Parts: sequence; C-alpha cells; structure tokens
Amino acid sequence: MFIDKVKIYVKAGNGGNGCVSFRREKYVSHGGPDGGDGGKGGNIVLRIETGSNTLFAYKNRKKFVAGNGGDGMASKMHGATADDLVLPVPPGTVVRDAASGQIIKDMCLH
Repeated sequence: MFIDKVKIYVKAGNGGNGCVSFRREKYVSHGGPDGGDGGKGGNIVLRIETGSNTLFAYKNRKKFVAGNGGDGMASKMHGATADDLVLPVPPGTVVRDAASGQIIKDMCLH
C-alpha cells in the first residue's frame, strides 16, 4: 500500500522542574540555596531515510511525543536530559502546519 499524505501530532518534551532546596550545616546559620535545575525535554527530529518512498509507517500511529526532562534535586544535582525522538521520512516529504497550511520544511536531499 502506498501512503503519500498523513496528518500526525508531534510535541517536544517539557523541561524538568527545578528544585527548591537550602544547604543545611551544623555551624552555618544561613546556608544558602543548593537546588538543581531541571533537565531539558526531548526534541522532535525528522530525518530523511533514503531507502523509503512512502509514509506507511505513520498510517496507524498519529501521535508522537518526546520524553520530558528529569526534575532537579538537592545538592545542585541537575535533572536528566530526555532523549530526542527521531522520525524517519522519505526524501521529498513536505512538512506543513495543519492550521494554516504553511510549509514548514521541504525534506529534500539537496
């Protein structure tokens, strides 16, 4: 079966929450903040796959969401960065905004 037009929903991951934490030591009355930042959320990446010529892989699955970043922790520990979600598409794929129909990217080999 040849599929040449699909409508999918993609969403990049959210960043993690930062941590509100204060240093506590026995003889330090005002220790100061030591909370870590949240990790970065994953990106959506469209990659040209030269061996394919159809969008059949996206016939049944319509929603693609990248992972969220991890939350920060005490002792200035940063949250984990989420992996990117890579979607292979055939050469010549045109990515459009569903609402306006405006071309976002033409996925050609040149």
